[in-house]
Amino acid sequence: MNPSVFQRRLLAAGFTAAIVGIAGSLTACVPLVLGGAAAGTALVATDRRTSGAQLEDEGIELRSLSRVRENFGTRVRVSTVSFNRQVLLTGEVPNLQDKQAVEDMVKKIQNVASVVNELGVRSSPSLVDRSSDLLITGRLKAAILDARDLQSNAFKVVTENNTVYLMGRVTQREAERVTGIARTIPGTQRVVRIFETISEDELRRLQPQRSEPAVPPKA
Repeated sequence: MNPSVFQRRLLAAGFTAAIVGIAGSLTACVPLVLGGAAAGTALVATDRRTSGAQLEDEGIELRSLSRVRENFGTRVRVSTVSFNRQVLLTGEVPNLQDKQAVEDMVKKIQNVASVVNELGVRSSPSLVDRSSDLLITGRLKAAILDARDLQSNAFKVVTENNTVYLMGRVTQREAERVTGIARTIPGTQRVVRIFETISEDELRRLQPQRSEPAVPPKA
């Protein structure tokens, strides 16, 4: 078997196993950490955002969550994901006023370019519902890893209440391809695309250049 195919399938299997294991012991805020420093460095190196944008996105997420906790406490459950300064809000709030207040607050955070507010006005989901969302995310990420024509770290996947949110800087071809995969994942009820579309030419410029093997001199 081609080593690259084997590695993709091994990573996919490991990711799904991790998701299944964590679903049984899910708590209010459980971070899922996969891989080590080497894997993290590789992902940063091949991310389609600039290094500055990646750092800004991390800062936006941390500041957003901190301010939500400070201003709303435990009466809301809000998750924030930032990609290229575009922020996705998911989770639950008790009323429309809180939904708008969270959005207005996040918009004022430094470096935020836009906010997609997908907060639901409803009670917090059960453990079973949240476990189902984690499984959908895990299965979709595994399927993307196994796809030969997609770069897995080009996408951010968030699942909330059986709705899959897809973020990233991708071509129209990639957007259609990953959307088709997402719709085949058991449990998925809706797919929402929050993509920044780039051209195929731009994608080629973003790809790491492969060095040509040295040609030995003729005798």
